[in-house]
Amino acid sequence: MTELDARLRAVRDHAREAAEDLRARALSIDAEPHAMEQHLDSPAFAMIRESALPEEYRSASPAPALAGGDDPAGRGSCLESMVGVLELFRGDVGALLACPSPALAGVFVALLGDEEQKKRFYERVRTGRTWAFFAMTEPGRGSDATAMETRLERDGQGGWLLHGTKRYIGNGARGGIGVVFARTGPSPLHIRAALVELPASGWRAEPLDMVGLRGAALSEIRLDGVPVPGGMLLGEHLPATRRGIWGAVQTFNNMRMQVAAAAVGTAQAMAEYIARHRPGTPGTRRAVARAEAARSLVYEAAARIDRNPDRGYLSSAAKLGATRMAVETAHWAAAALGPAGLLDHPLLEKWTRDVCAFEFMDGTGNIQRLHVARGYQSGDADGR
Repeated sequence: MTELDARLRAVRDHAREAAEDLRARALSIDAEPHAMEQHLDSPAFAMIRESALPEEYRSASPAPALAGGDDPAGRGSCLESMVGVLELFRGDVGALLACPSPALAGVFVALLGDEEQKKRFYERVRTGRTWAFFAMTEPGRGSDATAMETRLERDGQGGWLLHGTKRYIGNGARGGIGVVFARTGPSPLHIRAALVELPASGWRAEPLDMVGLRGAALSEIRLDGVPVPGGMLLGEHLPATRRGIWGAVQTFNNMRMQVAAAAVGTAQAMAEYIARHRPGTPGTRRAVARAEAARSLVYEAAARIDRNPDRGYLSSAAKLGATRMAVETAHWAAAALGPAGLLDHPLLEKWTRDVCAFEFMDGTGNIQRLHVARGYQSGDADGR
């Protein structure tokens, strides 16, 4: 069991304060996810954004809640990040995902970007008015990079043109800069990532109708010859084996932990909500205990990543268990309120919608089971 030292407890406690701000905005963002102006200067949004920026791009010293993380720039630990974001997710996942910040694209740019690319990216997102997007998933292909159809074609002038379609892309319709994956040829080594800055010709993005996690603004993006300057392919200064696919794997390791933390945080929020509004409800102690156990597993998986970032067995197990637990907690919480109870408790009703999305983020349960089985067969299950 991973114990929290004094610093990690301080991270946790500070994040809890920001979580209250997120929760206060949750229903408003869920109702109007594209009317964000009133939220952009919130203290929680500022903390999330500043903590995710490299030090040279920060406008103020960030609070400790997100400073660090499994950030390839090396500003801290995965465990520290999970302690912070889990508490923020406990406030509200949809509100957190609505925050303009580097997000997953920032992880990838930090991994593969050269100095000019990093400057271009971080100068845009530091303003707090620009959303970043990470565009890999395709219709009918999911996030399977080996089946990717989006392509980069040379424009004959030293640059590239993007053609294809991406779907289920967070902040795609409101983003200003981000990463788009495409292939330059048939092999896995031809899968590359381009830094795309908007507006750009040939780019068309539309928001998708969402039931849950509406703050994430999932979108479909159509690419019809979007120009990409020659200097905007990420990883050109790196060996071919450490460009597109390698960077994507590292980024999805990050995302898998984030999804597990989101599931745990939401489950804890729901269990605590029932304990407060329906004291004595049968099953409350069990629901709280299951969420606490899942949180401990997330902490342990994060500590394992700090010891060896390439070993993802436990993070897959954490995501698999946490998402199932969160959905079961939502069913229990809805039943605890009785008939039509969710109509009287709109925040809980929102959370029961949100948890259903976690199953499809960074691979479904069946994909995670494959990761777990392969990790077990390779001996990763016993690794420390």
